[in-house]
Formats: sequence, structure tokens, C-alpha cells
Amino acid sequence: MKDIIEVKTVSKAHEMFGLKKPKHPLVTVYRHNEIVQNPELTGKTISIDLYQIMYKDCKTGSFNYGRNTYDFQEGTLLFTQPGQVITVPEWEDHEATSGWSILFHPDLIRKSELGKHIDQYSFFSYDVNEALHISDDEKATIRDIRDKIVKEYSLNIDKHSQKLIIANIEILLDYCTRYYDRQFYTRTNINKDLVSRFENLLKNYYKSEDQLLKGLPSVSYCGEKLNMSSNYLSDLLKKETGRNAQEHIHLLVIEKAKTRLLNSGESIAQIAYGLGFEYPQHFSKIFKKKVGISPAAYRNMN
Repeated sequence: MKDIIEVKTVSKAHEMFGLKKPKHPLVTVYRHNEIVQNPELTGKTISIDLYQIMYKDCKTGSFNYGRNTYDFQEGTLLFTQPGQVITVPEWEDHEATSGWSILFHPDLIRKSELGKHIDQYSFFSYDVNEALHISDDEKATIRDIRDKIVKEYSLNIDKHSQKLIIANIEILLDYCTRYYDRQFYTRTNINKDLVSRFENLLKNYYKSEDQLLKGLPSVSYCGEKLNMSSNYLSDLLKKETGRNAQEHIHLLVIEKAKTRLLNSGESIAQIAYGLGFEYPQHFSKIFKKKVGISPAAYRNMN
């Protein structure tokens, strides 16, 4: 198993990248051309226990993230959350080192409203090939918010500093949510093709009776088969159809359950196991939630 370098603090990140000491212990913004290139880090896997918003504005360059290689494009934003790993690329002396990153520790937002709902920003779990590509106007907006964060932690820190820093981080994330919505919208033809592929994947899963061995199809399984993260798949489906991936899976299962309830003498438990449920109670709970009555009541009414 390869060694993983763990970076648990903002100070450790600065030390690793050869940067000056951070001005704030829980948040920092640094430009990538300030990084002191360390050949010993090339190819090493790093786990950063911080939230990271990375901006790349270059024509070439790549790095490994998870199982993918990501080719930089002009105006690209990438988001990572604590515990995710990256593999450091071989640094080059051209524009691949341009751009900037915001790092902030979970403790910065722990007691704030942002801390309570940061998981709603699902793009922190997107794969790199699902990164956000922004226009010149969008770049200007993001830069302005970034600079406000820097200004806040560069001043004498007072009782208002943390609140204002967090507020600006949240505004930045809200703008990125808007821009992702725009990105989904402008790729609607591609998205519709993916929706069709997803629906066919589910149909073929049951046609092949994979559920008898593998259980219910999971969102992560579907994402892997479609070469995208589970969060991105769910968000894409939500934008296109109004339902996320889990809701689509449950809808298909409920329709199959209705058919079997009305056209077979199987028990509720047999139907549940046949659809891939590990426990009949789980099947009954989902059925009642979606249909409004229990499977037995549905059978008796029809």
C-alpha cells in the first residue's frame, strides 16, 4: 500500500508547499505560482483534511484525483472536501502553475449555519471530470469574493472576522451552485443522453436478474457504470427530471412490485427478496412511503 501524506492543518499545507506562514490558522488563499516546487512530492498521494476550492486558468497540465486524470482547462473550478486524496503532478514552469486555491478547516465553519448545511453543496464530491467551467464574468465575480476573504483575514482579527469570512465563503459557494445549474442547462442534450443511459442501465440490471446476487442497484453502482460520481449523477437527474437517482431507482422498483403484487401469488417477503431487498420490512416501508398504503393493502384493493 502506498504511503499517503496527511495534511490536517492550514499551517501544514503552507509548510508542504513552501509558502509563508498563514495569516489565519483556519483559512488561507494562495496563488499556485507561489508554491515552491518540491520534486520529492511528485507522484505522492496527499490526503488533505481541509475543504479546498481550486481555480485553474491554464491551457495545459494535469493531475490525478481518485481514479481519474484531469486535464486543466481555462477557467476551471474544482472542489474537494476533507479526506479526499490527490496525486501531485510533475510541476512545469509554464501556465500549469497559475491559478489559486482557498483552503479552510472544518473547524472554521463548525458552529455556523454553513457548517450545518455544507453537505448540500454536492459538488465537493464530484469527480474532477465534472469540474465547473466558468466564463470571464463569472471569474470576475469569484475573484471579487476571494479577495474579500483575503482582506478579512489579513486585517487585525476581531469578533466580526470569522463571521464575515464564513459569509463570503458561503456566498462564493452559492454562486458556484448557480454556475453549475447553468452548466447543467447548457449541456442539456448530453444530459438527456445520460438520462436515457441511466434508465436503460436500471432496466438491464433487472432483466439480467443482477438484483438476486447484488441486491438493489445503488446510486454509486450506477454512477460507476456511467463513469461519473454518484452526486453528479443525482444532481444531473434532478435537473433534468425533477427526481434524483435514488428516487428513480425506487420508482422503478415500486412499479415492478405493483406488477408482481397483482399478477402472482408470491408473499410480500418473496417479492421483496426478488426485487433485491435484503429485508422485507425495508421494501414495505419504501412502498408505503411512495404509494401511501402497504403492499398487502395495495394487493387487497386491486
